[in-house]
Amino acid sequence: MALLKTPAIVLKSRKWGEADRIVTFYTLRFGKLRGVARGARRLRNRFGSALEPFVHGELNLFEKRGDSLYRITGADIRDSFAGLRDDLPRMSAAARMTNLVGAVTGEGDAHPSIFETLLNGLHVLQSGHDPALTALLFQIKLLGETGFRPQTDHCAACGDGHGQMAGQFSPLAGGLVCVPCARRDRDRCLPMSAGSQAFLQQALRWAPAAVTRLKATGQIRNELEAAVESYVMVVTGKRLPPVDFLSQPATL
Repeated sequence: MALLKTPAIVLKSRKWGEADRIVTFYTLRFGKLRGVARGARRLRNRFGSALEPFVHGELNLFEKRGDSLYRITGADIRDSFAGLRDDLPRMSAAARMTNLVGAVTGEGDAHPSIFETLLNGLHVLQSGHDPALTALLFQIKLLGETGFRPQTDHCAACGDGHGQMAGQFSPLAGGLVCVPCARRDRDRCLPMSAGSQAFLQQALRWAPAAVTRLKATGQIRNELEAAVESYVMVVTGKRLPPVDFLSQPATL
């Protein structure tokens, strides 16, 4: 068994057995991984709140050959992000970002840029910026970091970089499409005005630390939210909980 140490962010945690937890992390050194924390649900345990969702900490674990589950032996908190769990809009925005990372990354595939982008997004959320807009911006950044960058430089369907663009976004193609391609797939394309296209290009180019300077309201925000929501569903193969799912009233 090998002892491993790495900075990590908790993506999700679930009960296992009578007293244990299985926790999914995104780590700086090893990418996404799952581990079992023995006795983590007992009243007195050595983990405290270090295995709560969104916590950024230093993780100690053992890797056992032939076992996909690591053994978590210790977790020291660097930032608990407690403010995200005390506020419904911010908590649901943080959940959307961690759910996206969990859905589009493979186990054991490390990308430090994904780790840093997610960590920066959680810090921005905790600082009090518009939660829904922050989640939108960082979903765009995370899609770019995970190899699903929305195509804005040429037609995402046919690859033509010289034809007239249609002002349409195709979730299936993964970006903006030209006039002929938009006509062929009209029912599945979404409108994207020139302002929304410019905003999307800026969000993809800017560093995560600076991306919060971007502001989107009205039509631009509505178009981008619809495009990102549809594209995420295509990429992940499922509908992730919306950013405001925790604050929506229950339906009978």
